[in-house]
Amino acid sequence: MGNPKIENTEVVHGNPQELPKKVLAFVSEIAQLCQPDKIWLCDGSEDENKDFTRLMLEENLVINLPKYENCVLARTNPQDVARMESKTYICTEEKREAIPEPKPGVKGTLGNWMSLKQLDEEIKSRFPGCMKGRTLYLLPFSMGPIGSPISHVGIQASDSVYVAASMRIMTRMGKNVYKVLGDKDFVKCIHSVGVPLPAQKPIINNWPCDPEKTMVAHKTKTNEIWSYGSGYGGNSLLGKKCFSLRIGSAIARREGWLAEHMLIVGITNPQGVKKYIVGAFPSQCGKTNLAMLTSPIPGYKIECVGDDIAWMRFDENGVLRAINPEFGFFGVCPGTNHHTNPVAMDMIFKNTIFTNVAKTSDGGVFWEGLEKELKTHVSITSWTGEKHWTRDSGKPAAHPNARFCTPLVNCPILDPHWNSPEGVPISAILFGGRRPEGIPLIYETRSWKHGVYAGASVSSEATSAAEYKGHKVMHDPFSARPFLSYNAGKYIEHWLQMEKDYRKMPKIFHVNWFRKNKEGHYLWPGFGENIRVLDWIMRRCDNEPIAVESPIGLLPKEGSINLEGLPDPINWEELFELPEDFWKRERIIFAFFGFIHMTKLFDAVSSSEGRACRLDLVVARMANIPNYQLFINGVYNGEERLFDGMNEEALVNPCRCAGSIGLIHRSCLEKWLVTANKDKCDLCKYQFHVRRKQRTFIQ
Repeated sequence: MGNPKIENTEVVHGNPQELPKKVLAFVSEIAQLCQPDKIWLCDGSEDENKDFTRLMLEENLVINLPKYENCVLARTNPQDVARMESKTYICTEEKREAIPEPKPGVKGTLGNWMSLKQLDEEIKSRFPGCMKGRTLYLLPFSMGPIGSPISHVGIQASDSVYVAASMRIMTRMGKNVYKVLGDKDFVKCIHSVGVPLPAQKPIINNWPCDPEKTMVAHKTKTNEIWSYGSGYGGNSLLGKKCFSLRIGSAIARREGWLAEHMLIVGITNPQGVKKYIVGAFPSQCGKTNLAMLTSPIPGYKIECVGDDIAWMRFDENGVLRAINPEFGFFGVCPGTNHHTNPVAMDMIFKNTIFTNVAKTSDGGVFWEGLEKELKTHVSITSWTGEKHWTRDSGKPAAHPNARFCTPLVNCPILDPHWNSPEGVPISAILFGGRRPEGIPLIYETRSWKHGVYAGASVSSEATSAAEYKGHKVMHDPFSARPFLSYNAGKYIEHWLQMEKDYRKMPKIFHVNWFRKNKEGHYLWPGFGENIRVLDWIMRRCDNEPIAVESPIGLLPKEGSINLEGLPDPINWEELFELPEDFWKRERIIFAFFGFIHMTKLFDAVSSSEGRACRLDLVVARMANIPNYQLFINGVYNGEERLFDGMNEEALVNPCRCAGSIGLIHRSCLEKWLVTANKDKCDLCKYQFHVRRKQRTFIQ
């Protein structure tokens, strides 16, 4: 007897009879559509992992790295090196379900939408026969501890053994997932490199992909992911951003929890008090380094739960608990060394898949940041294959987005509760980005609503994690801009709805490790020294009186952050300065989110204490914005205009309020007076001379 078959396709590994009915129906449908030569039903075993490595070596997908234990190096097609945000889509019946609609002629940056009808057409033009000559790997996986009430199951079909090997590292992948799944539904993940065999074009670096037709599409209503044409991690390891954030956040919205782009770390201070913190930062802004921080100050213990994704749900006692849905680390290599992240350096040279780093002549790897750790007699071959690479080559040795894919269990400071089904209790939430000017090292928000405002206002310099180039400052709400699966205004609304009287809401802070002085040098040393800021956060969680009021929130009292032992003096005043000209330029994308949804946010944070028409130093008192702020007409993000119709109307001072707090557009004031049905200034109580005109029936 020969091997079993599914849809007349030979199953070369695994038993189809062990598949739940819905899983068998799924793989049958995909096999019929994509027409692979073989089907491999993955079981997650160590023997299978060895087979994956053997197959990758046989296909010349990877290079062996004999210097380390079970490590390999993949070099991709130079056109397939990062997440393709411009080719990533959220697919819904109506556009407004997925993304805010800017004015005609203005390109939005909060996601791309595709209609369900168009998606069907795109699938029909790509997937039929796309796996010919290849093996379909069926990957059952759990995002989160298997059986946890917060976890969810996905099944991925892929024609890439690189993806199969990487998903085994990044997720809890194996046939034991079927026992938990049973007859329940699951997230359907379909991936193809888009190069059926025999290939019609040359395959560069033995890395099959189709950059011209790359598409990563998400059907949030039916929990489906369709990825075509890319083998890069963020586009092909569908358990990562696609499931854990895009589909995950859609599920979280329906079920009442949060799926966020956040690290999870436990910190124990010298007094033995332990608190867990989550932190949201855009890619390449220090999440991994913070999650694996090594304290230069004795007495602190850092334990890592996760460095990238947090799924959080309030328990029956009102405590916010978080799990790491992933099972591995997919970290950026350049810049990682024994100074910036010694923990990572201790874990990545075992059972790791490296991608787009340079190779050394002694069978090891190299990237920018390892210059001081490279032996003098060793030569370097760059990620593009340039032999005897030197700094004078004019190109980097490793791609700026080169990655390591490493098992979570390799981490030497892994938290003892990393796999806890109920998750760990969260005391504080951090937001932050890469901002060279204006934003202080840290500030504490005044309330949950104010914290949501701070999260919605995050901006950061673009990095190489996506296809953007240069240092453009981009608005990145909740550090989730590339991963939003529904309208950003609704996303804010969902965060606001988390607050309940019976819940113990974590404090929310905003940090910025990347502020620079006028000479372009960083004002804060960062890396391990960030423990000093984390210590201040822990003390504030206990309401220690070490904060002072400011226009944007609570700043540390001078001297309340321990600066002893720093190698260089800190300019406290410059580190916490709030330049008025900067805050006058800083705009939150009100209109970009949509008026209706933003109304709820501003209603939540408004009070009778604040007033302005421009988001300057005073308006930045997030908790004190009155209702008429809703009518701001324009949006700026750094120096780039994102929303046409910016209100160029002159500002007037209609009452007794002095300074910039008294400035407002006349039209905005009129709209507010009508909507709020008021005739006095909220602040100075000045009586406006209001003449209300009766509307006709037709009006």
